[in-house]
Order: sequence, then C-alpha cells, then structure tokens
Amino acid sequence: MNRFEQGIYQCTEPVAKLLEVTDNPHHRAILENYRRHIHLEGSGQYELIVAPDMMVDEPVYRINWGVPTVIRGKQGVIEFYRSAARYVMWNSDDRIAVADWGLCDELTFHFLTTGHILEEFGVEVDDKDAYYHYTTRQAFVWPYDEQARLIGEHLYVDGTSAQVHKVDMEEVVTPERAAEIHLELLRRLPPHAASPKTTS
Repeated sequence: MNRFEQGIYQCTEPVAKLLEVTDNPHHRAILENYRRHIHLEGSGQYELIVAPDMMVDEPVYRINWGVPTVIRGKQGVIEFYRSAARYVMWNSDDRIAVADWGLCDELTFHFLTTGHILEEFGVEVDDKDAYYHYTTRQAFVWPYDEQARLIGEHLYVDGTSAQVHKVDMEEVVTPERAAEIHLELLRRLPPHAASPKTTS
C-alpha cells in the first residue's frame, strides 16, 4: 500500500473519532450521513448520495474550486460528481465540529491528477501529461435539515496554502483503485438507517 492509498483508507477516521464522543442522535445522524456520503462519492454511487433519505429535494452547492460555481438541484449535483470522477480526491488533518444545523470541517484536501486537469483549476505545472499531488486547506460547511439530510455543500479554498508536487507513475492511484477502497470502507459501516425526524 502506498502513501496515497493509505490516505484514502484513513480519510474518514476523524468522523469515526467524533462519533465515539457524540451522544446527540441528530448530530450522530449528520456525521453518519457525512461519512457515508464520502464513501458513496468515492465509489461512484452518486444516485445513492441524492436519495431522499440522504439529501433534500432541492440541494444547493457553492463550489469555490477554480471559477466559483453554484449548483442547484439533484441532477446538477450528480453531474458535478461525475465531472470530478476524473481525478482521485481525499481529505486529511480534519478539524470537524457538528451542531444542530449541520457540520463544518476544516481539512487538507488532496487531488491526485494530471497537469491538464490542474490547469482547469488555474494551477500551472511544467508537464501537463505528468501526475501531480495537489493540496489546499479548505473549509467544508455542510448544512443539514431536521432529518439529517444534506441541504448543500459550501466549499471554501485557502489558496495561500496550495502545494503541488509531481508524482512518480508507480505511486499513482487510479480512480478505479480509489473506488475499490471506498467500497471496502463502505461495507465496514453500520447498516444505513433512516435519520431521526427531530433533534434531541
């Protein structure tokens, strides 16, 4: 297992640690939704992310990657995830907090991708055909409703923290391999249950 595979395997450990000390049923349901969402996204199961028990009917995403974008509606969300399936993503170094309204997670976000795709983000590299490990600190603000369903994603990037490093080909993790890891982690989760309808 290389360092990038290890990072993917560990990407939801901060959520698991917070669940260990969280008693509020509504907060727990939000965290379980968040963790499940990450693995569904990583394994390409986008229709399950937008299922009625996971997401509200009219989600709104505010994405600040490259050109700031607002995405409305479930079909737009699915198309966004499909466009992101071209590269491998994971997070680390999370500082996560949960409340009745949802959660906030300040984290290091990792991209493993080609110079061509980084160029779409406005990142200049020497060799567009090479693979790069690109990281930034980001803030994820995800509001949830009273049923612990995702209302949207607000992603804010700290451009001053950006780092980019060329990766040797033998270290490259493909999207297919990343999906295998997320499927493995998804199978380890507790059975998915309907979210509580009220906070406590």
